[in-house]
Amino acid sequence: MFIPGLGAVIRLQQYPATPAEDARTGLAGPLWGLGAAIVAAAIYFATRSPIWAAIAHFGAWVNLFNLLPVWQLDGGRAFQALTRNQRWIAVAALGAIWFASGEPLLVLLLIAAVARAFGQAPAAPDRGALSAYVALAMILALLSRLPVPGIG
Repeated sequence: MFIPGLGAVIRLQQYPATPAEDARTGLAGPLWGLGAAIVAAAIYFATRSPIWAAIAHFGAWVNLFNLLPVWQLDGGRAFQALTRNQRWIAVAALGAIWFASGEPLLVLLLIAAVARAFGQAPAAPDRGALSAYVALAMILALLSRLPVPGIG
């Protein structure tokens, strides 16, 4: 169910069979959100209409927030598939992305990721979930820093 201004709530008929399947299902939302933010940013660069910069900025920020590795957010679903070592790699990557982008929301993601790094983790690594999580965080953080003309 789509909730305007907030995103989507998904009720599954059947829970994913494995943590890896759950991670891929969860990360599909931010991946599509990234696509929408990129389209909005492209329209902004083509037209210089500030509304498109605002849409791209907000869309990137909301999807970055959704990568918080907590509760039923998509980042939490992704972290379920990561081993303890992979979780620490994600923490290091989030720190590097925060340092490079200066996006304040990443501090919250870092705090939550450190807390989750100590929790139960699967034994088998999921390189796809780790790569997708880090790539999404990096690109969304950069897009969330897109300046919106006319807003201080």
